[in-house]
Amino acid sequence: MSTEENTSSGTKRELLDATDRLREDGRPEEARERLLALTAAYPDDAEVACRTAWVHDALGLESEAVPYYERALGAPGLPAEDRRGALLGLGSTYRVLGRYGQAVETLRRGVEEFPDDGALRTFLAMALFNTEEHHEAMRLLLELTAATSQDPYVQRYRRAIEHYAKDLDETV
Repeated sequence: MSTEENTSSGTKRELLDATDRLREDGRPEEARERLLALTAAYPDDAEVACRTAWVHDALGLESEAVPYYERALGAPGLPAEDRRGALLGLGSTYRVLGRYGQAVETLRRGVEEFPDDGALRTFLAMALFNTEEHHEAMRLLLELTAATSQDPYVQRYRRAIEHYAKDLDETV
């Protein structure tokens, strides 16, 4: 069956859109049931796996989300925005599960692929904190603060913050 062929209740796209609406309407358990059925019908589909991972995360079923995130990231055809979200979701899920090394590895990959994504850098900083890489975590957060803060006082000292972010132990 091609990924866009009709199933008994619509195309894959229509079915995915319906699960998105269920999730947005506060009915994630119904969305999960439909996504599990879609996963059975489209076991190698990256988008279906990605949505299935997200709904498991939303329901607090982090351990069950992991294999779907991994499947989504390992399969071809995942749109860039979904890939970005899957890298963040998997990295964050690994961190919540105490799998800190895998969290750092996944989130670093996300930052490499999407260097302008502040959320990925923030979650990477949290995972680095968990692996006791405090200097790198602090550097990331200081650089992000300097680059994105609209606070006039932060902007006034932006150059100094960026300078010290490189070496917090620097003294004169």
